[in-house]
Amino acid sequence: MTKPATLDEARNAKPALLAALAGDARVNGVGLGYDPAAGYLLKVNVTVPEAADVVPAVVAGVPVRTEVVGTIRPQ
Repeated sequence: MTKPATLDEARNAKPALLAALAGDARVNGVGLGYDPAAGYLLKVNVTVPEAADVVPAVVAGVPVRTEVVGTIRPQ
């Protein structure tokens, strides 16, 4: 069993994930999250389910979660 990621580890891994996903218009946002079982994690919001295929599962030892949120538009 791996140890849960710390907040600092997640913060430090975020720039690498941003670089890996740069230019993909299907990515709406990248942020930090927390799961009691997994510790801190990186969260990626995408517009369509197929975009999740390009998101890595782990970056620098920090788990990555993907959520399909659709296209975000101002109201």
